[in-house]
Amino acid sequence: MKTPSTTSEGSWTILTLLKWTTSYFLSHAIDNPRSTAEVLLAHALKLKRIDLYLQYDRPMHADELKAYKSLIKRRIAREPVAYITGTREFWSLEFNVNRHVLIPRPETECLVEAALAVMREGEGSDPRIVLELGTGSGAVVTALASQEPAHSYFASDISIEALAMARENSVSLGQAGIHFFVGDWLAPVCCSKACFDLIVSNPPYIPRGEINDLQPEIHRYEPIRALDGEDDGLGCLRRIITTASDCLAPGGVLLLEIGYGQKEGVEAIARQNSCYGEIAFDKDYSGILRVARLRKPNDREKWQQNDSRRL
Repeated sequence: MKTPSTTSEGSWTILTLLKWTTSYFLSHAIDNPRSTAEVLLAHALKLKRIDLYLQYDRPMHADELKAYKSLIKRRIAREPVAYITGTREFWSLEFNVNRHVLIPRPETECLVEAALAVMREGEGSDPRIVLELGTGSGAVVTALASQEPAHSYFASDISIEALAMARENSVSLGQAGIHFFVGDWLAPVCCSKACFDLIVSNPPYIPRGEINDLQPEIHRYEPIRALDGEDDGLGCLRRIITTASDCLAPGGVLLLEIGYGQKEGVEAIARQNSCYGEIAFDKDYSGILRVARLRKPNDREKWQQNDSRRL
């Protein structure tokens, strides 16, 4: 089959180009070849995907073919579609992304769902103070603010470039009230009083030795700092769990996204810390335990715990 670079302008239409690209991607083991072809062609032509089918017999011009060919080459090199188009949908919101931030995943929406459930406990309760650690693109904290705007939101990341992207997303999505700051996990707030009602984080949790075994789209392109959970995958989780209790208000909750098979390790760290009353785990859409929920006892529960130990 002739390629777009060897065929004259006008002999390619949107439909024939989609068919060719789908076959080409399939031969190179690219996931979801048809939908990927549609997304990239729509991006190259500055159209919506539905518009491709409304204009399926439209002839392609030489400059359009050249632009589209460059996107095909990037995808064949296994660059993620989200980095090629510069956007990723999360929680029905469109976020800008680049190689300084992890691409938001569907399973992380489970973290948002768990956070919203905590924030909605007790009708008519006072506004909550919410902190996200390692915000990246700002997807989680912006999604929360879009659903529950009455609360106060803070978000941190160690990467200045990531924070710039998160701030850009929050403003473009109408959530300019989020307070962003640079920080290595809880270090910037560890000396403040325990004031956060909810702390959420999707920290790195991939064991260091397994990163190069991930898909090329991940280990070649996504920021290693956002993936590297140290030798056992629990390094960042361990630091957050052991320090978050000092920053949580009584009754406050720590929510963490975790990896496959990490439930026992996370639970052991939490129990060793002995600052959490409730320790529970929620499954994602695939049935994998994905969200750890650790609750700091309120004053009454803490008194009861101490009293039971004396008995």
